Amino acid sequence: GRDPSSDMLPRRLMTVLHLKCAFTPVVKAQGTSKLLPCSLAPWSCTSWRFLMLGVSRHNGDKKRDSSSTRQERVIRRGATGTFTLFTAGAARKRAELAKSKLGNKLIDIPKVANTAKTPIPINPLSIDEWKKLKADAYNKTRFEVSMMEKLLSNHADIDVAKSLLVFVTMETGTIGYELLLKYLALCVQGHHLNEVLDVYAIMKTKFKTMDIGANSLFISGFSKTDRWKEALIFLDSIKKMINPSPRNYGDVIISALQHKEVETAWKLLNEMESRNLQPNEETLQAFFDCVKSSCDKQHENMMMNILSYLRDNQIYPGESLLHSIQSWFESLPGRVWEGHKTTIEYSGECHICNTLLESIQLSDEEYNILRDCVMNDVIQGRDVFKKTTPEELQHFQSFVKSRLPFDVVIDGLNVANISAKGTQSRILLEVVSHLAQQNLRLLVLGRKHMLRGTRNWDKSHMAAIQKYADCFFTSNISEDDPFLLYATILSGNHCTFVSRDLMRDHKACLINKNARRLFFKWQRGHQLVLSHYNPGHKIKFEIITKYDTIMQSTQNTWHIPYEEGGVERSSYEVPRRWLCLQNITEKK
Repeated sequence: GRDPSSDMLPRRLMTVLHLKCAFTPVVKAQGTSKLLPCSLAPWSCTSWRFLMLGVSRHNGDKKRDSSSTRQERVIRRGATGTFTLFTAGAARKRAELAKSKLGNKLIDIPKVANTAKTPIPINPLSIDEWKKLKADAYNKTRFEVSMMEKLLSNHADIDVAKSLLVFVTMETGTIGYELLLKYLALCVQGHHLNEVLDVYAIMKTKFKTMDIGANSLFISGFSKTDRWKEALIFLDSIKKMINPSPRNYGDVIISALQHKEVETAWKLLNEMESRNLQPNEETLQAFFDCVKSSCDKQHENMMMNILSYLRDNQIYPGESLLHSIQSWFESLPGRVWEGHKTTIEYSGECHICNTLLESIQLSDEEYNILRDCVMNDVIQGRDVFKKTTPEELQHFQSFVKSRLPFDVVIDGLNVANISAKGTQSRILLEVVSHLAQQNLRLLVLGRKHMLRGTRNWDKSHMAAIQKYADCFFTSNISEDDPFLLYATILSGNHCTFVSRDLMRDHKACLINKNARRLFFKWQRGHQLVLSHYNPGHKIKFEIITKYDTIMQSTQNTWHIPYEEGGVERSSYEVPRRWLCLQNITEKK
């Protein structure tokens, strides 16, 4: 027998989807109920076995596993691996896949050869030869500066540049600031350190002040000589004008370490942090390389501070820095450290040392911090009403609070546009009905135009969606994301959301750096992403890994995610490879 309640579905919907469904009323919070399908077509039931809710809403719920289920977990049959939206190289892979699908539709525009109208000499020229080259040049007014720029970009022989300066001196009697600065850049580029010192002597006599560019070049040049301490003077000059660059600090720090001035190097590194400047890899690598030979307890604590800095700022070392970190650990006196490169299982367990990595789920304290920051900076921020109106936001907040908590919040438009196959309303209906089978409380966010009844938005589909889930439709000019974040975060740490949106703008709205880190962690642990969609086939979601991709340690282990050479990683992606370091002293 068939439940009579199935007649509540419009006949047109039954025809379009070819569903043989029975519906069971499920009692929900505040006495509301939704109709959930008991049996759908086989293709809609195979991708998820069940969802485990990490935060119980009823006293009768089973106690959660504290190590791995602080929110819902998706256990899927036929999972497509751990190469997800947030995996390093995923953006590049998607771009290549899209390009391959276009095939011959892509028309390669032939590159126009960028041939210089004036040839670049490969050997020094005489004054007469320079005169002839200038006479044939298109732009005679800036010939000398333009030529020096070309020599610089082509890493030309320094003697060619010197012969150009001789020509300019003989023709005009002087060398201008801009030309001399280009020549200085060429000297620094080619590590012609004696020439750098000569140019400084000329410029110091000839010009009363020097700009940021000149000071930066002198920092880079002087720091490689025995007069490296003078680079500190150039650094102070830049400080009077702007915030120095990480490269400016890095050049001096590396030189200080090479000359055993460790205290100076640490002082400059702390100054960088106070100025909110992130040191580059070469700078950090210099600490691990130079301190290794004379590592006492004080220096060891300082190096641990650097590792903590990398963790707190979610910085992933490249392979060169990683090698220096491993070598430093292996050089520590009285202990034996052993390192192996590896990948981490979905469960979060390292198969090298069997350590279980930190959970991707936020602690209660972290979640409360994030919730407050999102509410203050994103939902109540200055620009929120550029995306909605005060009245609409207030109406939505009242709507959500009267129906909390939700288990899954769905960005309706985002989901509906996952594929060009099938109508938008059908795609959304299939995803919603699929989730409804899991006995979850759903909220679908959409826009009012979705209810008008068009070719892409079938009214019967939308009516069925509203039977499966609570729905809120915003104005057509409003942005969905603030609403989605509000409903998801207010529902609690168990609630997830379905969208392919990367939320980068909203992450940037968070004022606190720690809040931005927590947001990214929360996002990776709570965002459900449709891996692909084909009408009439099972729905697949990308797997959510159980561990946090961040540098971490225990008493006898360190696990460091690192940048793989040759893998192009976007800012919102995390590495796949790890270095496992074990203290095996006792085993020896």
